[in-house]
Amino acid sequence: MGKLLQFIVFLFFTLAIIILSCTQKPSEPLRIGTNVWPGYEPLYLARSLKYFDNTSVRLVEFPSSSEVLRAFRNNAIEGAALTLDEVLLLVQSGMDPCLILVMDISHGADVIIGKPELASLEDIKGKRVGVENSALGAYMLSRALEIVGLKINEIKIVPIESSGHERAFKEGKIDAVVTFEPFRTRLLNAGAHKLFDSSRIPGEVVDVLVVRRDYIDKNPQEVRKLLKSWFHALNYMKENSGDAAQRMTGRLRIKPDEIIASFQGLRLPDLNENRKLLGSLNPPLLKTANHLAEVMKEQNLLFKKVEVKPIFNNRLIEDIQL
Repeated sequence: MGKLLQFIVFLFFTLAIIILSCTQKPSEPLRIGTNVWPGYEPLYLARSLKYFDNTSVRLVEFPSSSEVLRAFRNNAIEGAALTLDEVLLLVQSGMDPCLILVMDISHGADVIIGKPELASLEDIKGKRVGVENSALGAYMLSRALEIVGLKINEIKIVPIESSGHERAFKEGKIDAVVTFEPFRTRLLNAGAHKLFDSSRIPGEVVDVLVVRRDYIDKNPQEVRKLLKSWFHALNYMKENSGDAAQRMTGRLRIKPDEIIASFQGLRLPDLNENRKLLGSLNPPLLKTANHLAEVMKEQNLLFKKVEVKPIFNNRLIEDIQL
C-alpha cells in the first residue's frame, strides 16, 4: 500500500509539472532592428555563435537607420540599435525607449568623403553632397559645416539612403558623401579622399541599444539574456579577432583585415565601462546626451526641448553577471 501511495504522489507531481509547463506563457519575441554598421556586428556575431539560442532575441536587418526608426515607431520591433541623436528623435515623437546599452563610441568611423580633387572640407562649397535622410547624417553634416564656417545653403544636398552611397559616388552623381563603415572603407579603396571624420567631434557620435519600456517591464529576463550575449560576443572578438572578422564579412562585404581595421575607429565599451557610462544619478552619458540635444535644437534637428534623463536605464546592466 505504501508503494502505491508513493506512486500516486509521484504521478500527481509529474502531471502537475507537465500541466504547468504547458500553461506557462512563452516569452514575447524580442525583435532588434539594425542597419549595417560595424558597431552592431557583435549582435550578429552572437547569433552566429548561437548565443541567442533558447532566447526570444530575433535580429531584423534594415537597409538604413531611417527604416529602423520607422519600424520602432510602428511597433514592428521591440528594440533598436541607433545613434544617440536618433533616440532623441524618438523621444521627441512621443515614444518611450529605454537606453540599456552603449554599443560603441565613434572616433573616426563616421566620415565625409569626397572626390580625390577635393583637398579639404572647405572645397565642398557649391558641390553635391550625398547624405542619408537621417538624424545622424544631418548632425554630422551640420557639425562639419559649423567647424569650417560653411552654411547649409552653400552646398547642394542630395538625399541618398546609405545602401546607395557607394553606387552614387562611383557613378559621379555626387561629389562628396556623409557616410560610415563599411562604406567608408569601400570608397577609400576606390580612390575617394577623407575630408572629415567623427574624431573631430569626440564623444558626440554614440551608438546605443534601446528597448521599449513596456517590453522590459514584462520580460526583463529576456533583455538580460540579450545583454549577456552581447558582452560574451565582445569577449569572443578580443580573444578570436580573426574568426570574428571572418564571420562578419558576409554583412559588411569587406575583407577580414579591413574589418579589424574599421574597429580602430570605434570604442566598444565593456560591461564595466557601460556601468560607469549609465550608472549613478548623473551618468557621464547623460551629459553627452544633454549636450547633443542642445546642439540638435540649435541646428533645428529638434523642434522642442527633450527630457533626456528618463530614457536611461542602468538597472539591467547592473544585474548582469558574466
